[in-house]
Amino acid sequence: MQLRNSPSRYGFVSIVLHWGVALAVFGLFGLGLWMMGLDYYSPWRKDAPDLHKSIGLVLLGVMLLRVLWRFISPPPPAPVSHSSLTRLASKAGHGLLYLGLFAVMIAGYLISTADGVGIPVFGLFEVPALVSNLPDQADVAGEIHFYLAWGLVIFAGLHGLAALKHHFIDRDATLIRMLGRKA
Repeated sequence: MQLRNSPSRYGFVSIVLHWGVALAVFGLFGLGLWMMGLDYYSPWRKDAPDLHKSIGLVLLGVMLLRVLWRFISPPPPAPVSHSSLTRLASKAGHGLLYLGLFAVMIAGYLISTADGVGIPVFGLFEVPALVSNLPDQADVAGEIHFYLAWGLVIFAGLHGLAALKHHFIDRDATLIRMLGRKA
């Protein structure tokens, strides 16, 4: 399999970034929901949020790499069978997924840095608190993070359903291309 995207399919790097981000998003969502139910005496009360923050910051780095990769190796064009409305919806949907990902991560960063303390990443390094002490920063960012996370997961689920619709109903190559097979 080629590393870069071609006119007919996605390359290895794009495929790994796509499915890796999907796995991280759904994993972080599940971890976040589970964390909300932890009580004060849970042994995971400190470790789960630290893990959530570390994975989230790694995901931020991966997303920055993913955006850069789209410039280095643009995605293949939509199949010719897609209408102009489908092409527009695809571009808008992907744009909203990217925007949602960055927005939920920024809100998470603002929750974690509200008290002016940086965020350790797996104990290897620390991301500094560049923004802190905004009025009700942790509470407001927490609400935004919660609702954006739900919106992102729902929208990502719809994205997956659209890919399945293209595969099973339209019988086009949309899903096949993201699985690394030639259209």
